[in-house]
Amino acid sequence: MPRYLLTIYQPDGPAPPPERLGPIMADLAQVNADLRAAGGWVFAAGLTPGAPAHVLRLTDGQVQMTDGPFVEAKEHVGGFTVIEAADLEAALAWGARFAKAITLPIEVRPLQANG
Repeated sequence: MPRYLLTIYQPDGPAPPPERLGPIMADLAQVNADLRAAGGWVFAAGLTPGAPAHVLRLTDGQVQMTDGPFVEAKEHVGGFTVIEAADLEAALAWGARFAKAITLPIEVRPLQANG
């Protein structure tokens, strides 16, 4: 079955207060439980804020390191989920459920097949 990457984009800054974050996390837990029950969950992870990131880039044969995320932006990748879905339409439906649950933008992108 094809796999898809669902990328969560979140704004920089502190997390929402507990009274707002609690219901979001409960909704997210339900979507994840439904995805597992449907046999589509593969892997998921949250990421630390972008500040501790490092970018390694080859320049003139030397690897240069810069601090911070690759792009300066008001949002950063906050986490991701890899799912299996029958087709893009099904993956988009899961992405929509995630977007509704966590109230943040979700990018849905097919993964290249291995081998």
